[in-house]
Amino acid sequence: MTGVALTDRFRGSLAALVPDFENGDDILGLAVSGGPDSLALLLLAHDSFPGRIAAASVDHGLRPEAHDECVFVAGICESRAIPHRILKPSFPIRGSIQAEARKVRYSLLNGWLEKENIAWLATAHHADDQLETMVMRILRGSGIDGMSGIRARRGHIIRPLLPFSKDMLARYVADQGIEPVQDPSNRDPSYDRVRVREALMMLSGFDVSLASQSAAAIDDARTAIVWMVDELAETHIHQTGAGCRLDRHDFPHEIVRRLLLKCLHICDPSLSPRGSQLGPLIKGLAQGETLTIGDILCKGGPVWTFAPAPKRSAARNNG
Repeated sequence: MTGVALTDRFRGSLAALVPDFENGDDILGLAVSGGPDSLALLLLAHDSFPGRIAAASVDHGLRPEAHDECVFVAGICESRAIPHRILKPSFPIRGSIQAEARKVRYSLLNGWLEKENIAWLATAHHADDQLETMVMRILRGSGIDGMSGIRARRGHIIRPLLPFSKDMLARYVADQGIEPVQDPSNRDPSYDRVRVREALMMLSGFDVSLASQSAAAIDDARTAIVWMVDELAETHIHQTGAGCRLDRHDFPHEIVRRLLLKCLHICDPSLSPRGSQLGPLIKGLAQGETLTIGDILCKGGPVWTFAPAPKRSAARNNG
């Protein structure tokens, strides 16, 4: 596919996500690391909407090369008159490195968007990322929410490269005469994603972009279920002071599971029960049992009721 054809495809992908963008004056923010995927995003966006993009690179402080990679991106942006910022966290990243780095990255990028009054943030997730994500979630036993994969649009964050394969993007960058940076963590087999990526490389002759079609179809189904549950909740969930009751629960399991979650969140919005907890809870309530989850007392029967569990008396706690 030629560079012109890729640019046209990019414009079409962006228009599908933000229909009013082309005829407006909003700025498109880009998260650019210097790898082939994000450089393709930068170059395609610049060719499509010159003067209407800005880029930012995040230096997490995890690798000594990271700052030089950000400077590399800054140079490419400067040569094309694209505004660019290097963002750094004010504290070291600890704990689960990948998860914390992602959280910090989006926090910094969102702060940059707000400060610069930028409406949209585009990330460089592509079709191969989508396929890897779906396979990882299958291996982790995800439900329909997880199997929706990487969403093409979530709030102000958009992923216009999901219809593009990684090879397609890499060739496009190479044709521009640019040598992208390579993050060594992308080859570290201690990460689940890297192992899945290496396994998928053994496959050939498949159109990876179809994974995004599957993910979009699953997300449509998820949206329909959410809509249905919201409608049923309006009719069948009734608040009772600090708790609530569910007056009907003879629905398919997935509908009941989501109604149950709504009831639990009315009592305790911070509660995040695992899927393995919800199955036995549903079964017990259907059999008329009284159970607790977190600090919530759940009573089954024809009508299910939920309320904060009574506090134990000090004498009982001490004795």
